[in-house]
Amino acid sequence: MLDTSTHKLIIDCGMFQGSKELNQWNEQDFAFDPQDISAVVLTHAHIDHSGLVPKLCKEGFKGRIFATHSTVDLCSIMLPDSGHIQEAEAEWYNRKRRRRGRALMKPLYTKEDARRCLSQFKGIPYDKITEVVPGVTVRMRDAGHILGSAIVEMWVSQPNGNAIKLVFSGDLGSKKQAIVKDPTFIDEADYIFIESTYGDRLHEERVDRGEILGGIVRTIQKQGGNIIIPSFSVGRTQEIIYELSELLHKGKIQPLPVFIDSPLAVEATRVFRRNQEVFDEESQQYLQAGMDPLSFPGLQFVETVEESQRLNRVISGSIIISSSGMCEAGRIKHHLKHHLWRPKSHIVFVGYQAQGTLGRRIIDGAKRVRIFGEDIKIAAQIHNIEGFSAHADRDGLLEWLSGFVRKPKKVFIVHGEEAVSLKFAEIIGESLGLDTYVPRRFETIIFDDAAEMTTLPQEETEHLPLPDALETALAALSKASLEIQEHVKQQALSPVQKQEVLERLAACIEALDQSVQDCEI
Repeated sequence: MLDTSTHKLIIDCGMFQGSKELNQWNEQDFAFDPQDISAVVLTHAHIDHSGLVPKLCKEGFKGRIFATHSTVDLCSIMLPDSGHIQEAEAEWYNRKRRRRGRALMKPLYTKEDARRCLSQFKGIPYDKITEVVPGVTVRMRDAGHILGSAIVEMWVSQPNGNAIKLVFSGDLGSKKQAIVKDPTFIDEADYIFIESTYGDRLHEERVDRGEILGGIVRTIQKQGGNIIIPSFSVGRTQEIIYELSELLHKGKIQPLPVFIDSPLAVEATRVFRRNQEVFDEESQQYLQAGMDPLSFPGLQFVETVEESQRLNRVISGSIIISSSGMCEAGRIKHHLKHHLWRPKSHIVFVGYQAQGTLGRRIIDGAKRVRIFGEDIKIAAQIHNIEGFSAHADRDGLLEWLSGFVRKPKKVFIVHGEEAVSLKFAEIIGESLGLDTYVPRRFETIIFDDAAEMTTLPQEETEHLPLPDALETALAALSKASLEIQEHVKQQALSPVQKQEVLERLAACIEALDQSVQDCEI
């Protein structure tokens, strides 16, 4: 949140995604009164940047939500879809709560809540300076991340007549990414807020990722099996469609059925087609030649549940692209359940997998996972193609920072896992000689009239000790866990016995997890 003393603004209002602990943060009260907020500025439509906007409006925010026209278009489908997911998750938990006589939980927000907030959105064009509240102007520059994504240049007027210039990178895209333009370089800023999702690593080159994907396709066309691609519905799915289209047009793979099994991805692809004026030059050349870069023979869009269920009968020779990208919800979990145990199946990850997610456990080498309460052995071949990331990697972020002609006073490292953000801060200092700072949650930073910065101490969260009886029980559980490990090491268990042990342990974990989730505070 940005407080100018006369107005309060929010730059992005996203949902926490990943582990259960992070997801629970979405339920917490905002650290401010939503009625006090004058305006919201969104960098792009992804739910981790826009997903709490309906909650904000539901709790009293009445101002404008500024975003590029394409972002407004995407939010019009993504936020109601998120509301539907919130309702479905609440109903799932409430079925158990009813049986146990517990109070029912309410969804974070509903589909109707999300639809109502759409009236507060205001689309603004790229590259035009716009006043969002008195004394604060912004200019949206193409971030090259997804359709409509923006770097926000913001000028905040000061009492002395000067203005502090802040630049918020939002999520920066990779250069030469399909469909969208390359990130715009900015020449000056007093302070920069830059994302750090991949601040400590490099991606494969685009030519390599296409070759890798093409090689996997050729494998199933020779040896059988399906390719399952967990993919974000917006941006990543369209990029995969584009890449497959190129492989087909160049004759590097043979035609095959490709199913897009995600209603949101289907709607998002339609939004992409309505916003072709912001496509990159390569995509524009396709369109001018009468070719649709988001279509090819064999591409099929799956919308109904019945159509999705029929894909379970397709056991070879096809590609199924489905959401969610981190495998935490949606139809992808059904496809993983039906394919993870098949040795000829190929599970291809093409995006970031947060800590604590099912997708992360799979790429980290898990031998078994639980899906819909069933223990699934992983026999499929697992691939992780990082080159498809819509985020700039370490060198891409450094290149963008190096484009600032006037050295900023400070670079704030945000939007990344803590260890990655800290490492990236070191890299920036060593490579570019810029001063960096990794802010903590709820920390306050003050800029004075001369654009100098000071920080206020972070409020420490009170640590409450666990009750003695619970501490004793947890200690006993840890001891029992070690004893079980020793027994398993010393015993030659048959496959049936192993399965029984796994099922009983999983049942205990699920029961404990549910008890903690149901705990009333």
